[in-house]
Amino acid sequence: MNQNQPEPATTSGNDREVRLGKLARLRELGVNAYACRYDRTHSCRAVVDHFAELENSEVRIAGRLMSRREHGKTQFGHIQDGSGRLQLYLRKDVLGDEAFARLSLLDLGDIVGARGEVFRTRTGETTVNVKELVLLGKSLRPLPEKFHGLRDVEARYRQRYVDLLVNEESRRVLLARSRIVGLVREFLSGRGFVEVETPILQPVYGGAAARPFTTHYEVLEQRMFLRISDELYLKRLVVGGLEKVFEIGRDFRNEGLDRTHNPEFTQMELYWAYADYHDVMQLTEELFSFLAVRLHGRTEVPFGDHVIDLGRWQKLKFVEALSQRIEADPLKLSLPMLRKVAARFNVQVGENVSRAKLLDKLFSALVQDRLIDPTFVIDHPRETTPLAMTHRDNPELVERFEPVVCGMELGNAFSELSDPLEQRQRFAEGVASNEEFATVDEDYCEALEFGMPPTGGLGIGIDRLAMLLTNSPSIRDVILFPQLRPDRDLPPPSAP
Repeated sequence: MNQNQPEPATTSGNDREVRLGKLARLRELGVNAYACRYDRTHSCRAVVDHFAELENSEVRIAGRLMSRREHGKTQFGHIQDGSGRLQLYLRKDVLGDEAFARLSLLDLGDIVGARGEVFRTRTGETTVNVKELVLLGKSLRPLPEKFHGLRDVEARYRQRYVDLLVNEESRRVLLARSRIVGLVREFLSGRGFVEVETPILQPVYGGAAARPFTTHYEVLEQRMFLRISDELYLKRLVVGGLEKVFEIGRDFRNEGLDRTHNPEFTQMELYWAYADYHDVMQLTEELFSFLAVRLHGRTEVPFGDHVIDLGRWQKLKFVEALSQRIEADPLKLSLPMLRKVAARFNVQVGENVSRAKLLDKLFSALVQDRLIDPTFVIDHPRETTPLAMTHRDNPELVERFEPVVCGMELGNAFSELSDPLEQRQRFAEGVASNEEFATVDEDYCEALEFGMPPTGGLGIGIDRLAMLLTNSPSIRDVILFPQLRPDRDLPPPSAP
């Protein structure tokens, strides 16, 4: 065989060993299979969208080879870049004998650059008549045709890079999530909120009741925690005179994995001086309406079997709704009596569950799961929320609301407690009642002693928000790299 001609393509399948053989042959022929750059003039989508301007003009495009059909001295194929797909037309008399013969050493999944003129086939498909095809990156593993079935769903999450290549719906959802984050920023910045950054590593975790991840700061010889909330540092900034602040960042809770929970998650928190939870409720409704309209063109969005109008919210009082379900006032029931209620309704609770946690579990199981239309659940029992202002009309309650849609809690909001003495007392009550993960943050209490204005606060889970707005049934669908249980087929990680 001529030194400049490739060997015939193997017919044993596109497994890794075959591809390695093709790579070796390409290198023998002097082909650089991994280029440094490529001077691309257009994306695939741009060529299709601007065909009228580009017809018979030369373009340079690049992407991954996703299909190929051989017809003797001609071949058709499709390449895919981040914008979409475009057809290639490859002719032996245009490319030349050697270049055309080397096409047999290409595989689906290879990254190529193509230079040629734009035209339309008789079937009306925008196509590039390739004059030059350059290999930019050799793929050593075959792409799956598609993902289907339970096992492959798991593979989608473990190999998200492959999922994004072959699953258009995954790309749509995850790009939409990115847009949602940008729109939240746009909405808040347009209303005068300033984006800030607060510590992820904290000496005292706080802002929520959750098990933290712990680590050790070697230089300081100090135990540290990954934050479970941004709240206490953001409110320190309100004390410092920043009257409208927000942060979009990662929080971490060392707890379970399920359809709506991932231990590493993204949250938006905002704090608004001189506002209360009524003001924040109005702002929340405006935010959801804004996002729905920008993403869907209207406030109605599909989710599962429902169409939800995010421009229309109802209010539901926590205690009244739970009272109707259990036929008793939960505020007047002792912890043993609440346990009996839980047993009657088959609500599973741990042996050491606190009264506050039990009230929350009962409400979630008996009321929240049935809330389909957008609902603000308002006015929670005081003991459930140590950082919220005592209700101005009922000292047994706090000024708090949770936005709930299709049984899914999407956030949490308060009129923030600004009395430093009461705040310290609330922290102490949580510790004294054996509330799991209760802490006392003395530095935060000291900050309040300098005076914090009346403040409304809001936290929104970005992952769940993305689930709702992209009609995704699982939080794993909207996180690029979700936490997963270890794959038994993988070796254990080595020690650092």
